[in-house]
Amino acid sequence: MLTRKFMTVREVAELAQVGEATVRHWIKQGELRAIDVGREFRIIPRDFERFLDLHATQAAPEPGDDAPRPMAAKT
Repeated sequence: MLTRKFMTVREVAELAQVGEATVRHWIKQGELRAIDVGREFRIIPRDFERFLDLHATQAAPEPGDDAPRPMAAKT
């Protein structure tokens, strides 16, 4: 039995705070996996989360992180 909840293009657009045309562009470019259901697309939430992870910038270090900091350029 299929128990997955699918998201519409509109729902993804609202969550990402972009237009629906942008979401369709991501789908057509192969960046966001979607299921073609006639004239509409459906997105599995896991695939949207993967898309966001792939497009995220590097996370800021946590407070207390002892990672080396880049040195400022001398002028």
